[in-house]
Amino acid sequence: MNLFDRLSPYNTLPNLPPSRIDLASPQILRKLASASRQLGELNGLCVSLPDPYLLVNTIVLQESKDSSAIENIVTTQDELYLAATETDAGSPEAKEVLQYREALYTGLGKMRTENGLIRTNTIIEMVQTIKQNRAGIRNIPGTVLKNAITGETIYTPPCCEDVIREKLAALEAYIHVDQPDDPDPLIKMCLIHYQFEAIHPFADGNGRTGRMLNTLYLVQQGLLTEPVLFLSEYILQHKKTYYSLLNAVTEEGQWQDWILYMLTAIEETSKRTAGMIRDIIALKNHTEKELQRVLGASYDHELLQLMFKQPYLKIELIEKSGLAHRQTASTWLKKMTAAGLVRPLKRGRTTYYINHRLMEVLKD
Repeated sequence: MNLFDRLSPYNTLPNLPPSRIDLASPQILRKLASASRQLGELNGLCVSLPDPYLLVNTIVLQESKDSSAIENIVTTQDELYLAATETDAGSPEAKEVLQYREALYTGLGKMRTENGLIRTNTIIEMVQTIKQNRAGIRNIPGTVLKNAITGETIYTPPCCEDVIREKLAALEAYIHVDQPDDPDPLIKMCLIHYQFEAIHPFADGNGRTGRMLNTLYLVQQGLLTEPVLFLSEYILQHKKTYYSLLNAVTEEGQWQDWILYMLTAIEETSKRTAGMIRDIIALKNHTEKELQRVLGASYDHELLQLMFKQPYLKIELIEKSGLAHRQTASTWLKKMTAAGLVRPLKRGRTTYYINHRLMEVLKD
């Protein structure tokens, strides 16, 4: 019997795993096979990288942008990378996007220091990093999710802190305790994501935290060595379906369509991310040869690394990195501009030199 009432706190939200659902239906198993194959290829590519952090940092920033856009926190590429280069530059939205990246690294670091455990306190610390406040679990009644157009209440999450903590503890146990009849980790990730969104433990930042939880879980399960798979771009492109399927699970127990949606997101995102990584590697190799030709004996490999870590260069950034004094940095950037390796952008008194070809790869 479904006790869900959209106008009342869903304190009867069942714990995982769901009952009365075939998690091994032919449709799910077929999609699981293709999603697992694509994810495995992506992870294999990451394992082979000599310096995965350079790519991870760039990909995480794109995920931060897309995940925030789902919550209508929208920033441009220029604003985002300016904020990443300058601590006092960029819009408030761009700074909040950067806090998402910081929150992911916070969660990843905590998980790795706690023997792979994803604890409730870690999740709280992640959302506090996103929001830059000390807010914790919701403890005030009245939280509802409404249709943005009609204003109709579509979901009232559990309330209040004692109930929410109880449900988070059950979710934490489900994440960490492996049972013989557990589904494949990718299917389990789909279930975990729904459950976290249904618990809706915070006043704000639930969606972004839930999407980070996906990545942490895949790293925890050893399916990814680096946090490079992010589903936000796919969800952003299919946002209406995402929320519709979440509601269908809650109201009708329609798990299969939800699982198929999430597995498709994993499959397509893995394929796209692997392609992006290959394009970035090819561009980096080509840029290295061009830099060597343009700068000659003054070429420094660390400058190439900086171009792909911070696509918006400036003289002061090269100085601060210890690569060159101001005059040498200025000469480098002028030669790189003349060769078409970077493109200048004037903002106030500062000129930035954009690795525009990298930005084009990221936008494709």
